[in-house]
Amino acid sequence: MSRFAPRTTPALEPAEAARLADALAARDVSLFVDGTAHRLAGPVDEAVRDLLARFARGEAVTVSSAEDVLTVAQAADLAGISHSYVRKLTDAGIWPVQYRGSHRRIRREDVLAWVAAQKKSQGT
Repeated sequence: MSRFAPRTTPALEPAEAARLADALAARDVSLFVDGTAHRLAGPVDEAVRDLLARFARGEAVTVSSAEDVLTVAQAADLAGISHSYVRKLTDAGIWPVQYRGSHRRIRREDVLAWVAAQKKSQGT
């Protein structure tokens, strides 16, 4: 689970959204932190532009961390295994599991680490 709760920001007022849309169209986007301009690298630049574009369209936006948890079905798809095998892995403690009510949630990084270990042990 992420240390930080998702945060939802309401849509901008139409006039603010229009000004932001104009700035984005002009590719006039600079990030200033404590008065210092920062150039954002590829994926970060894309994420910030996407965020700003959503505001410019008048959308409310929710931001959360990417450390996400997967459902049993999502974990099975990611690992290329059956849902029942995912449940066996969690029951055996091989994959740590969190419960949301009665639903299992597995961290993506745990699934990816297991997949990498399986590939390594199989020599692929």
